Amino acid sequence: MRRAFAQAGFGRLYSGLTTSAFGDSVMLLVLSMWVKTLTGSNARAGLTFLFMLLPSLVAPALGVLVDRVRRRPLLVWGNLASAVILLPLLAVHGPADVWLIWTVAFCYGVSFVVLPAGVNGLLKELLPDEVLVDANAALQTTREAFRLVGPLIGAALFAGLGGGAVALVDAASFVVAAAVIATIGVREEVPQPEQTHLLHRMVAGVRHLVADRVLREVLIGFGIMQLVVGFTESSIYALLDGFGKPPTFAGVVLTVQGVGAVVGGLSSNRVIRRVGEVSTAVAAMVLLALGILVVALTDSLGVMLAAVGVLGAAIPPLFVSVMTLIQRRTPQQIMGRVSLATEVVFGTPQAISLAVGALLVAVLSYHVIFALIAAVTTAGAVYIAARLHGHMRADWRAGAAPAPAAAGLLSGE
Repeated sequence: MRRAFAQAGFGRLYSGLTTSAFGDSVMLLVLSMWVKTLTGSNARAGLTFLFMLLPSLVAPALGVLVDRVRRRPLLVWGNLASAVILLPLLAVHGPADVWLIWTVAFCYGVSFVVLPAGVNGLLKELLPDEVLVDANAALQTTREAFRLVGPLIGAALFAGLGGGAVALVDAASFVVAAAVIATIGVREEVPQPEQTHLLHRMVAGVRHLVADRVLREVLIGFGIMQLVVGFTESSIYALLDGFGKPPTFAGVVLTVQGVGAVVGGLSSNRVIRRVGEVSTAVAAMVLLALGILVVALTDSLGVMLAAVGVLGAAIPPLFVSVMTLIQRRTPQQIMGRVSLATEVVFGTPQAISLAVGALLVAVLSYHVIFALIAAVTTAGAVYIAARLHGHMRADWRAGAAPAPAAAGLLSGE
């Protein structure tokens, strides 16, 4: 990861992004915890995550706007706007105000769609392709490491001072991030308007993902997993009920997941360099499925927490490998649209799974739900391996040498 920090500007970008990531780690669980506390409903708590994912359904339209502006100003103003959208949470006082939490969750989702697209573009401006994996690993490891303290801090603030205090902490993190990113010295050309029809520009990201065979197959397999992974959001409180734990114990579960994520994050760049992005994604999905399966089968709190640590270790290499693959194989001029088209692949199946999960948790035990998640996640991994086994073997032979950016536009491989 040292190679990324040796590049001018990355240290400041890292500082800004990790500051806002800390605020997110404190807030995200609190939104659903708040709804659970106000209503007593596991299903309504799970729906909070659904509202957060809904903006991903219109991501391609937002991508056209992202590719029309410079990345650094987008991140500065986007972080400031993210701080403002949290302020309505100060008006939440009872069950009748749950709609305010869901409205903020939706706006938060817009932020989660737009800002990562800007980050992907700015990373391509600051770093050569061969260093992207180190930058992604550093950022993902830090985000996951915040699970060690962020959820516990959020739960403690929520229990002691209420959700409004958590909202102020998160808003402050966005303001600090904007101030730090504003100091990055990078010369960005103003993107030139494209002389094509609006619809053609909107689908440019999708067309790139479909035309590039490697990206297409990886994202299909990933999407299969996303069809069920959202069940965990609705089932987490049913899981805690099964072990006789209160909703705030979810902070402990996420902290354990964070311990595993630190281990996975620290090793992800080395694994990717050795076996390639595709093989790393497949292996990580299998490891994730294994951890979830153990959660489904055990009645021991200690074993469950250990399994959560294992599945936590799978998350950073999975996301680092997929994001690095997308960044390397996408030209800068459509980076925003490709990033947001990817959000559709990530978000649409997950939004469906959140809605279905909110229904399933009322009729099925968490044991059955988590076993189903494990089975479908394994199917996604098998799909990728079956479709791209030749590409994976080539990566192993070459020691996972970096593929040229936008190779898929030329070769379809």
